[in-house]
Amino acid sequence: MADLEITYRGTVYPWHCDHMGHMNVMWYVGKFDEATWQLFDRIGLTPAYLREQGRGMVAVDQRISYRRELRAGDVVVVRTGLLEVGAKKIRFCHHMENASTGEQAAVTVITGVHIDTTARRGVALPEEQLAAAQKMITDFDPGM
Repeated sequence: MADLEITYRGTVYPWHCDHMGHMNVMWYVGKFDEATWQLFDRIGLTPAYLREQGRGMVAVDQRISYRRELRAGDVVVVRTGLLEVGAKKIRFCHHMENASTGEQAAVTVITGVHIDTTARRGVALPEEQLAAAQKMITDFDPGM
């Protein structure tokens, strides 16, 4: 897991927890989403690039496996790796862990497509972003 980059660090707050006392699924997705935008920024798919070029990234598939509960006060870390990069799409994983115990809390695999926001169609990633993404490809197995 050494080649996965930290893309999120945060805390589970009491309002993130449901009636059973653990973090509700909506917050796992939210923290994974924040990690996704950090990943995109690192490969050059910055908010400025997306706005100025009329581009966007859309999730076309997301699978989540919940492994351990997180509770209020837990500090979490998300580590991210790219699994596959194509002309228009990227497939990546996020590994969420309890920062204190090192236990895996959840893992998700997401496929995103680079789109033209006007035409609403997939378009090729620019060479610079494609090259940056390819440098981040990992052989990490998310186990899904």
